[in-house]
Parts: sequence; structure tokens; C-alpha cells
Amino acid sequence: MTSYKDITDEILYSRFLKEHDEGLLRELLERHGRSLTLFLNGMVQSMEDAEELMIDSFAVIASETVSYTPRRDCSFKTWLFAIAQNKARMLLRKRRLVFTELDEEICSETSLPEPELFEKEERRQLYEALEEINPDYRQVLFLTYFEDMKPEEIARVLKKSSKQVYNLTARGKEALKKALERNGFNYAKY
Repeated sequence: MTSYKDITDEILYSRFLKEHDEGLLRELLERHGRSLTLFLNGMVQSMEDAEELMIDSFAVIASETVSYTPRRDCSFKTWLFAIAQNKARMLLRKRRLVFTELDEEICSETSLPEPELFEKEERRQLYEALEEINPDYRQVLFLTYFEDMKPEEIARVLKKSSKQVYNLTARGKEALKKALERNGFNYAKY
């Protein structure tokens, strides 16, 4: 099995386009599939739909119906997330869905050792608080903290200006803090 650990996403995708080697696309899927699915789940509130949209997004890039040109201000990951977000928006428009409660499947395990149980509970509280805040704030915070995207990358994904992203981030942090406090989150150990 070939190791692609030291190869950037951009190079992997470029090689995929030239060689049509499914192993290269599979590597990109392994790198970004899970996080992209979680991002999409935050938009469509259905893990099944999120997984389908993630697969559709990879199908789009594999079919070469869109083109990616490596640039300093737009990474492959940013481009992929933008494609996925557009697909999710089309689905939401089609169904006229609004954000609903987060799937609590994440919190269903109870047989964890105690420290992990506390971590799981904190994560559950965080996800619940995220669900209470404005969807724009939630998206910006997700991309910032879970995907480690820079504000410029987030601006490209969300089709907003960098200033709007900075404002959404600040407002989102404040809204998340208030939601966590309402839900009794304890900041003492932080």
C-alpha cells in the first residue's frame, strides 16, 4: 500500500486528475471525509444526508466538472468545503429545511471510563450549546476550531468578507459562552 502522508492535498488531487488513480482520491476522502461530513451535518442536521452530500462532493471533484487551481489564498480543503456547502444549501433550499436539534448519537455511549465520560459530557454540552446559537456563528466556529481554517479560508467557504468572518467569530464566541452558561457549563477548570 502506498503512503501519501507527506504529499499535500493539492498535489494528490493534481496527480489524481492526471493518473485517474482511485487510491489518490481515496486518500483525500480519508483525510477530509469525516470532518466534511460533520460540517455538513451541522448544516443539514441529518447524518445520512451529510454522508450523502460528502460523497456527492467527492463525486463532483472526481468527475472533473469543476476545476481547482492551486492558489496561495485557497487551499484544496477550502475549495472542497465550499463545494460541499453549496450542495448542502441546494438541499436545504429544495427541502426548505431549518436547523433542528443536533443528532444526539454522539452521546449514546455510557460504558466509558470516568475521565472519558466527563470529556464526553463536556463535548455533549458544547454540541448542545452550538445548536442554540445562530447557524452563521455555528459554521464559523466549526470551521475555526474543528477544521483549523484561517479567517480568509472561512471567508471563501462561506462567501463572506474577512471582516464579516471576524465579526461572526467574535459574536459566535460570545453567543456560545452565553449558551454554555445557560446550560450550566462550569468554566472553573479552564
